[in-house]
Amino acid sequence: MTEVQKARELLRQWKGDTYAFGLGVLGKTGEYAAELGKTAMVIANRAEWLKPTVDAVVNSLKENGVELVPNEIVPDAAPNAPREDVYRLETYILHFQPDVIVVIGGGSSIDAAKAANVLATLGGVYDANIDRYFGTGEVTKALEATGKKLRPLIAVATAASSGAHLTKYSNVTDVVAGQKKLIVDDAIVPERAVFDYAITKTMPRGFTADGALDGVAHCLEVFLGASEATFDKIKDVALLGIELVVNNLEKVMENPEDEAGREALGLATDLGGYAIMIGGTNGAHLTSFSLVDLTSHGRACALMNPYYTVFFAPAVEKQLRLVGDIYRRAGLINDDLDKLSGRDLGIAVANGMVELSRRIGFPIKLTDLEGFTDEHIERALTAAKDPQLDMKLKNMPVPLNADLIDDYMAPILEAAKVGDFSLIKNME
Repeated sequence: MTEVQKARELLRQWKGDTYAFGLGVLGKTGEYAAELGKTAMVIANRAEWLKPTVDAVVNSLKENGVELVPNEIVPDAAPNAPREDVYRLETYILHFQPDVIVVIGGGSSIDAAKAANVLATLGGVYDANIDRYFGTGEVTKALEATGKKLRPLIAVATAASSGAHLTKYSNVTDVVAGQKKLIVDDAIVPERAVFDYAITKTMPRGFTADGALDGVAHCLEVFLGASEATFDKIKDVALLGIELVVNNLEKVMENPEDEAGREALGLATDLGGYAIMIGGTNGAHLTSFSLVDLTSHGRACALMNPYYTVFFAPAVEKQLRLVGDIYRRAGLINDDLDKLSGRDLGIAVANGMVELSRRIGFPIKLTDLEGFTDEHIERALTAAKDPQLDMKLKNMPVPLNADLIDDYMAPILEAAKVGDFSLIKNME
C-alpha cells in the first residue's frame, strides 16, 4: 500500500461517510445539505479564481432542492478570522435563519463561520462576547446550560492547510491587539466536510507552502507531545502526514499543476487535522498567535518549530529519531542520527526542518520577518501566561506554567530571533 493509499484509508476510518474527499467530489455538498435542511446560507470568497468552485457548490445545492438564503453569496472572513468578521457573519445568520451553513474557503473562512455559528446560537441567551468562548470546552458548557444546539455547518475546504474543515478548533484574531485566540470544542466540528484536492492547483506557491507546513506543524507538535496511551495512534497519522509533505512540497512548488502532488499535500494536511483531534499543538502554535501582524500562521509555525524541537529534545528522543529519519531520507539531514542523542539529536532534526524552509524561501529566524521588533517577543511571553491559552503549555512534551515562561520560553524566542540554537536552555 502506498503512502497515499494509507492516508486515504486512515481518513475513511476516521470520518466515515461524513467527509467527501479526493478528486471531483464537490457535488456531494448538495447531498449533505439536503440531509440536514431545506435552506442554506453560503459563505465564500468572491475572488475570480474561486468562482468555478462556488458555482459548482451552489449548483449542487439547487440540484438537491436546497434553497439559498439570502439568494447571493455572503462574503467570507479576511485572513486570520478577524473578530469583526465573526460578528458580521453572526448578523447574517440571525437575519436569514438558514437551516444549514455552507462555508467555502480556507481555514480563516471556516474558523470565522464556526465562531459566528456559536454567537448566533448563544449570543442572545448566554453571552454575546466572543471572548467568553475562548479556551477549551466553553461552547459545550454554554450549550448544556441553555439547551441550545448549533446549526449544522458544512465546510467546503479550498486550501490544503489548517484542517479547519475537520476539527474542533476556531482561531479568531483581535486585529487591533495583534493577538489570536482559540476556541477548542468538539461541539464546533463541522457536521459534514468536502474537499476536492484539485481545487488547490490554484493556490499560489507561497500559500501552498504555508498550508503544507501548517500541516507538518500539526503532526509534529502532536507527535512530540504524545502520551504513552496515544503514541501508537498518533505515530501512524503524524509520520505519514509529515512524510507526504516533505516528499512532495518542493515538487508542487516547482509544478503547481502536479495533481498527484496536490492530492498528497491535501491528504497530509487532512492528517494534520486528524492529529490535532487526537492530541494538541503546543509551543510553535502558541508563539504564532502573537506574530499575526508579521506573517502567515503556517510560516510562523515553520519558523518556530525547530527552536521548540531543540528545547523538547531530551524528552522526545523516540519521536525525533522517527521524524528525523523522514528528513534524512529526503536529503535534508546528513548527520548519522544513530550516533546522536538528547539536545544534539534535536539540533540535527531542527536543522533538517530549517533546510526545508530555506529551500522553499521561508524565513528561518524572527529577524527575517519584516516589521519584527522585541515587542513581539514581549507579546508572545505575555500571551503564554494567558489562562485562555493555557492548553498549549500543558500540551508541551516539557510542560511549562506561567512561572517558568520567562526562564525557558524567553530564551527560545531569543534564539529564534537571531537563529542561534545555543541560546536555548533545556530543563534539567
